[in-house]
Amino acid sequence: MPTAQIDARFGVPTASPLPWTAVERQLTEAELYWLTTVRADGRPHVTPLVGVWHDGAFAFCTGVGEQKQVNLTGSPLVAVTTGSPAWTSGTDIVVEGRAERVVGRASLDPLARAWREKYGADWAWQAEDETFVGDDGSRPWVYAVRPAKVLAFGKDPHSQTAYRF
Repeated sequence: MPTAQIDARFGVPTASPLPWTAVERQLTEAELYWLTTVRADGRPHVTPLVGVWHDGAFAFCTGVGEQKQVNLTGSPLVAVTTGSPAWTSGTDIVVEGRAERVVGRASLDPLARAWREKYGADWAWQAEDETFVGDDGSRPWVYAVRPAKVLAFGKDPHSQTAYRF
């Protein structure tokens, strides 16, 4: 369980830390995430994508040669975000960590099942030793981001909670 610390500089002084269970539930249930990677020249690259929160980490996949995969060969440091565009409701979450490639059927198979359970037949991945395999023959690489730090921004009341792992 991570340690939580509220930062009173960025919210209502009487706000309490958001419970980790609520943050983890939102990370699990979110349908869309935004991944930020770093290009070779230092510029950020941000892209929306689907993924799963599984076993304490965020997992996503990408095709070989896609910009995010190219960026990850130079720097594995990423930020993953999800939340609500509303100002007065919901919670926005930022996961900071290192994306590490997941290989091995024993590690990939539970992630493929998690994708199928969450997104249905459109994401019917099968696990092989090195990649997922799609019905269309695609073979995306899978990455997992174990959080180093998570920020949760509450909106009613406004608050910022940092979780350290």
